[in-house]
Amino acid sequence: VQLQASGGGLVQAGGSLRLSCAASRRTSSNYVMGWFRQAPGKEREFVASINYGGSSTDYADSVKGRFTISRDNAKNTVYLQMNSLKPEDTAVYFCAARFLIATTWGSWGQGTLVTVSS
Repeated sequence: VQLQASGGGLVQAGGSLRLSCAASRRTSSNYVMGWFRQAPGKEREFVASINYGGSSTDYADSVKGRFTISRDNAKNTVYLQMNSLKPEDTAVYFCAARFLIATTWGSWGQGTLVTVSS
């Protein structure tokens, strides 16, 4: 499945952004969707994930309580609502997909840049 991320931009600290990730086709109930980010000079890190029905979500400790992942399966789209943004959230954000039983993420979007100014 091909993924297209969008919604990045420049925002002041304390502000909000919503990222979207559109899949090229309908993803089955066997797919888990996720968001990752990579800050300048750092390794890519996990941000959040969600199962097909939305009943199971997981977040990195650094974003818990501030970010919310959701999905609209009818639109083949996953969202990342980011609130109370901090300068340390500045990064390129990537969406990804993996099979439910897989340990690696097999599909990646191209990334969208989020810049949080202080």
